Amino acid sequence: MWLPLIFLTATAAPILANPLTSPLNKRAAIDDCLKSAGVPADAQGSSDWRADVNPFNQRLPYTPVAIAVPTTVEHIQDAVSYASFGLGGENGHLVVELDRMSKVTLDKTTNIADVQAGARLGHVATELYKQGKRAFSHGTCPGVGVGGHSLHGGFGFSSHTYGLAVDRIAAATVVLANSTVVTASPTENPDLLWALRGAGSNFGIVASFKFNTFAAPSQVTAFQINLPWNSASSIASGWGKLQDWLAAGNMPKEMNMRVFGSPGQTQLQGLYHGSSSALRTAVQPLLSTLGASLSNAQQYDWMGAFTYYTYGGTVDVTHPYNTVETFYSKSLVTTALPSAALNSVANYWINTAKRVSRDWFIIIDVHGGPKSAITSTITNSANYTSSYAYRAPEYLFLYELYDRVNFGSYPNNGFSFLDGWVKSFTDNMKQEQWVMYINYADPTMKRAEAVGNYHRGSLSRLQKVKAQYDPNEVFYYPQGVEPAK
Repeated sequence: MWLPLIFLTATAAPILANPLTSPLNKRAAIDDCLKSAGVPADAQGSSDWRADVNPFNQRLPYTPVAIAVPTTVEHIQDAVSYASFGLGGENGHLVVELDRMSKVTLDKTTNIADVQAGARLGHVATELYKQGKRAFSHGTCPGVGVGGHSLHGGFGFSSHTYGLAVDRIAAATVVLANSTVVTASPTENPDLLWALRGAGSNFGIVASFKFNTFAAPSQVTAFQINLPWNSASSIASGWGKLQDWLAAGNMPKEMNMRVFGSPGQTQLQGLYHGSSSALRTAVQPLLSTLGASLSNAQQYDWMGAFTYYTYGGTVDVTHPYNTVETFYSKSLVTTALPSAALNSVANYWINTAKRVSRDWFIIIDVHGGPKSAITSTITNSANYTSSYAYRAPEYLFLYELYDRVNFGSYPNNGFSFLDGWVKSFTDNMKQEQWVMYINYADPTMKRAEAVGNYHRGSLSRLQKVKAQYDPNEVFYYPQGVEPAK
């Protein structure tokens, strides 16, 4: 999950000529710079510091040199002006924590929402619905920050119908490496807008977005279908039938769904944009294809459905946010699986995953297909461009593989479990049949491997945009795009 954090190295520009080797001296210099510029910052060791430094994934703790908590664009500018190099994933950086900037304003004439980049998804959804019964595409976890989520994709239970969160970005206000503020839109800095729509953590700090919204449906239906995938052969057979049904264009545009597999069950879960009676009619061909039955169908209004898929969690989440987990995760985006991959993945599911006692799950989002708004000609038309690299309709599935422990540390021998499961896919597919999804980042990959897997066909152009807007890699992180040489 991506939280609204930006990490900048702790080397302050005024002292570059005389490097500070002591972390204490470095911290003092940064603190003085922030204080003199009037940038709010957490006091070292305070309750705010402890809350802001505490990572969502407890497996990946980092110690920043300072934490800025801006409430204005000018504060972000001043923080950037005192940083000379870099963006997160390691110790010793200046963290720019954006979650005090969470305002959401809907223009009821244009239906465009102005959203500050520190807002979390549940708060954005709540405000859009409250202000005008509007919505935008997003995931189901209310605590995820809108910034990282939308800048790298943003899949959810409206994506097949309306596209990804990234597809709703109309414009962005961005603080660049030289601390200037620019607008990225189709008419201003369009190359930057293209790059932000898919790889946005590389080029600046987005302070706010303008999102195109859609009218929240008055009726939506949450549904589950229990899948009889109890053996390797039943998984391979059922998955094969599902992907054939999807590739043939049989999934209605109003249907949004995923396969959810865990130690205890395997289900199709989803949200149909329409009434429960319409869902029952629309889903029947799929049920017949899979030999399955509808186990649950519950009709809600838009926010009721969001609440349903939080499984009892708070929807309208703002600062402070203290939910944490300890986990390892990986991602994939694939075409339909060839038979060798189907059999390999299914055998691994039954013979390896089912024997792991930790709290793991696999989510297989229905991403592509002929009727998907993600891969349709609408988002690929001349007046819409983005660097999101998985637009081909053949990219049917988006995966999150997730393995967590509820107590203690993640075991050192646990990584091979998900690594092996991903290998069971990729060893049996051609290179062009799979990629990876940066919103489920795997920090174990080296930089070249990561950017290649995340950005593929967009990478060369992204490197050129990086060279234009951040040639000195002020916004560096270990898996970031390098500037073209």
